[in-house]
Amino acid sequence: MAIEKTVEQDKFEIVGPYKAVQVREATVITEDGTELSRNFRRYVLHSDSDISSETAEIQAICNAVWTDAIKTAWIEFQAARPDRPA
Repeated sequence: MAIEKTVEQDKFEIVGPYKAVQVREATVITEDGTELSRNFRRYVLHSDSDISSETAEIQAICNAVWTDAIKTAWIEFQAARPDRPA
């Protein structure tokens, strides 16, 4: 009777004008190869996020979509928000 826990990044989405990268992680519990449970966690990365601890796959996606123009537009958008501290 072997119980295993695995975490896999199973979904990536690129959304919005600033190309936010949404990542879904699935935590899967199996017993002797039969899935017992699956839970999800989601998080969002923006072009000013530190992606150095992300997987190579996520880094490649981010680097592909976050052009210099996107990065500049995101910074300008953040700076223009009235609820943002100066």
